Parts: sequence; structure tokens; C-alpha cells
Amino acid sequence: MKILLIGNPNVGKSVVFSRLTGTNVIASNYPGTTVEFTKGYMHLPSDSGEIAEIIDIPGIYTLDEPSSKAEQVALEMLEQGDIVLNVVNATALERGLNLTLQLLQRNIPLVIALNMWDEAGHTGISIDAEKLEQTLGVPCVPTTAVTGQGFKELVSRIKDAKPGTFSFNDDERWQAIGNIIEKTESIIRHQHTFRDKLADASISPVSGLPIAAAVLYVSFLIIRTAGEALITYVFSPLFEHLWAPVLLKMSSWFQGRGIIHDILIGRLSNGEIDFEQSFGLLSTGLYVPVAAVFPYVCAFYLVLSFLEDSGYLPRLAVLADNLMHRLGIHGNAILPMMLGFGCNVPGVLSTRIMETDRERFITATLMVISVPCMAQLGMIVGLLQSGQHGMTGLTILFATLLIVWIVLGLILNKTIKGESMEIFLEIPPYRIPYIRGLAKKLWMRIVWFFKDAIPWVIAGVFIANILYVFGIINFLGTLAAPVVSGVLGLPKDAVGALTIGFLRKDVAVGMLVPLHMNLRQLIIASVVLTMYFPCAATFATLIRELGLKAMFKSALIMLAATLITGGLLNLVLKLAL
Repeated sequence: MKILLIGNPNVGKSVVFSRLTGTNVIASNYPGTTVEFTKGYMHLPSDSGEIAEIIDIPGIYTLDEPSSKAEQVALEMLEQGDIVLNVVNATALERGLNLTLQLLQRNIPLVIALNMWDEAGHTGISIDAEKLEQTLGVPCVPTTAVTGQGFKELVSRIKDAKPGTFSFNDDERWQAIGNIIEKTESIIRHQHTFRDKLADASISPVSGLPIAAAVLYVSFLIIRTAGEALITYVFSPLFEHLWAPVLLKMSSWFQGRGIIHDILIGRLSNGEIDFEQSFGLLSTGLYVPVAAVFPYVCAFYLVLSFLEDSGYLPRLAVLADNLMHRLGIHGNAILPMMLGFGCNVPGVLSTRIMETDRERFITATLMVISVPCMAQLGMIVGLLQSGQHGMTGLTILFATLLIVWIVLGLILNKTIKGESMEIFLEIPPYRIPYIRGLAKKLWMRIVWFFKDAIPWVIAGVFIANILYVFGIINFLGTLAAPVVSGVLGLPKDAVGALTIGFLRKDVAVGMLVPLHMNLRQLIIASVVLTMYFPCAATFATLIRELGLKAMFKSALIMLAATLITGGLLNLVLKLAL
């Protein structure tokens, strides 16, 4: 049995999905499109032990004349489902009923989950669920997905799903909705709670900007503290005390030398494994993604998931909307930027939420140029804070990338034809995140990271070794010396890192460690690695999302912006440092 989970955006559909399904969840694209949906499985309450497939369809507002690919996909998937579980926000019943009545018109077996039932009560909204069920002719079950309230009844009533009996003229749909609301809903006076006042303060420019600054600062602090703690007390000791002896034993089999030894284990430092500089597949190739990067990525996705599920990210989008419009995009672009800090690939994929090709192009270009992924950032933090540098290097890095992001956005807005659409955004109330749903989302992102990261890192380390063994890095260094050494002020050997950066940025940052550069060079190298061509996985995603022509255009912008920024930074830092 296929059960389709359908509802407006921000009605708690993802939490309902997490409540109903287990851990075996699959995210994939609808055939022939880039629209993503998620599916999982649940046991139905019957003696037969029947298992139902739950498909979480992207949030939509209407089935009438679909205006987006997501709405078109939802329409097509309706023909494949056996039952529709319509999730409706009980605090906005009138808006939800518009989609519900469209589903009833299609004569599909239907069950309605009146979600956020507790919030409706807190805001003074009272809904007569029994009368609503009698009116529509389909089961209507009050639920609170965060606490699990009503889910036992919801699952037990799936077997009662049936096409609705409510008869209405489609030309008078909103009048019919008004009549339903009048019969089934009543509102009593509601006093503003602290949560309501905080929600209002979060989107007011006067109070919202300081709140946003505080939230982002605390988020970065948590990510950095948690990441460093995991590296220092968990992962580094595991590699040093458990894995290093194994590699040294393997090294002795090869007598500590040879091409195979250098590819698998890398070069020894005073007879020991140096996980940051050995550059073997089994040393640096595993250490970088698992011990140096994963702790930061894990902490980042935990914080991001919390901000998503608590309802803060839409408020951040509203606050950022004024600035974003000056860059040719709108507030919704804050989501790709935030996801880009985790990994640029999902950041590029999420540009689908932008309405026009122009907005998608500007958002993707700004993101891949100015937003370092957490894998790269984790390595940069360790690189720029080495020795006595402290926070100086990181401060200059972030300030430079922010300036580039703003200036380049202003230029693109002026030079690319078209206009920036207005933001139409559903702002949910603040909620305490559902822990199980939070954990599942974190787990899916971690699994995705390991599937993506480790193969690319190992490939990057392998290619780096091959390039060094056959002298290709030295040859490229000679060719690029006028630019790398002259314009950017970097040592010739930095060409190796820039070359590998196209395959994997975090590995490229690791390749800067043995070059023993000064702070000025470390900052310039980190900025250049962030800004120039994205890693191969992101590059491929950009081609798929933007098209080949737009990707070439974006690549030229990246190259020009990198050379200009790197050159200016070299001149400024020579005077300042």
C-alpha cells in the first residue's frame, strides 16, 4: 500500500513522516526531474502484518494549474498512491482546506491529520473535529506530531480512508470553505505568551538583527567547540593510538618505501605517521574526512536541523530579504547559503526554491564562491589557528568572503537582466524540535556525507600522489608561477593544492600544511581555495541545475573574482601584516 503524505509547506509534515516511519528512509529525485521526495515504511495495525510505503511529497499549496515543478510532481504522484494522508495546520484551517477540497474533488481515499492541535489550543482556536469529519465525509484526526498525541488513532483510522462526500461548486470553493469554518471553528481571545513576543521580536528589524547576530554567533561557537572537542578527545586519539600502529606495521612490510607504500601509507615523518602530511590513502585519506572534518560537519548539521525545526530559519529569511534584494535574490536564498556551509552540493540543489533562472544563477554563483563547505572550513580553522595566529586569520578570511559576497552580488544584480521576485514565505510558530525527527534528519545527512566525502577524499589523495610521483605538480607549478607567485604571492608548490582543490577542497587545504607559509600566504591561499572552481561534485551539480552554458558563465565569474580578490588581498596584507 502506498500512502502519500500531502500538505502545505510548514505544517509539520516532516515530523509526521518521522513519527510514522522507521529509520530505513530513502531520499531520491522523482524520475526525470530534480524534485526530491522522501519515502519510508510503517507497519499497519492488522493481524496480517501488512507494511505500507509512506511517501513524503514536497509541500504544495494547490493542485490547480501547477506553477512549480514540485506541484506538477505532486499531481503526477497522486495517480500512483492508494491513500492520501492530508496534513493540515490546525492553526490555519481555512488555508489548508483549499488543498483539502481539491483532493476531495479527485475522488481519492483520504484521511486528514489536524496537526499542531496543541498550538491551535494555545492560540485560542477551537475546532470541532467530529463535525468537520461529518461535513467532509472523511476521517479527521487531531494530532500533535512533536509529542505524538493522536498518532495511535491516526494510524488505526488509515483503514477508514475513503473518498469524501462533501459536494460543492468549484467556482465557489472559498465560499464553501467559509461555510465549513463557520460550522466547525471558533476563536476565543488569546493573550500573547513569551513565545509570541519572541516570534514578533525575531522578525522586527530593530530587535531581529541583534537576535540573528546572537543566534549565528552562538551557532558558530557551538559548531567550533563541539568539533574541536570531538577531534581532540575522540577521533585524534583513536587514530594516533589505534590506527597509527597498524599503519606502521604495514609500512614495515614495504620496508618504509616504494610507490605502493607512498600511495597507501604515505611518506613517514621521522619514522612516524603524520596524518596531516603523510598523504597516503589509508593515513591522510581516512584521517581528513573522519577525524578532521566529520566532527565539524556533524556539529553543523545538528545546529542547522535545530534551527530548521524550531522555526527560526524562515524568520532569518525575512530579516535578510532587504539585503538579498539588493543582490538580485530574496530572503529565501538564506537556506542555500546555510546549507552550503555544510556542503555546497545540497546548497546548489536547494536553489530550486528560487522562482527564476536568474535568481538561481546568482544564488548558486554567490554560494559556491563565498561560502566554504564545513569540510573545507574545518581544515581552514586548524590551518589559520596554528602557531600564534589566533583568530586573526579567520577574521580576515570571513571579512573578505563577506565583502566579496556583497560586492559581487551588487555587480551581478546590475549586469544580469531580469528582476528579483518578492518573497512569499510561510512563517511557522516557534516549536521545540521533535528529538526523534531531529536525530533522523541528522543521521540521514551524516550518511549522505560519508557516501560523498570519503570516496572523493581518497580519490583526491590518490591523484595528488600520482601527480607528485610523475613530477606533474612541479611542471604545473612552473607554468603557473607568474600568477601563483607573482599575483597571489604564494609559493610555487601551492599549485598542487590548487589543482587538487578542484577534486576536493579539504584535501587541498591539508596540502598547504607542509609548505610552511606565513600568515599572509595562508589567508590568501584559503581565500583562493574557497573562491575558485568548486569541487568536482559541486561542479557536476551546477551543470545539472544551471545547464552547461550558465555553468561556464559562472566559472568565468569565479576565476575573475578569485584573481582580483587574491591579488588585492596580497597587496593589502603586505602592508597590514
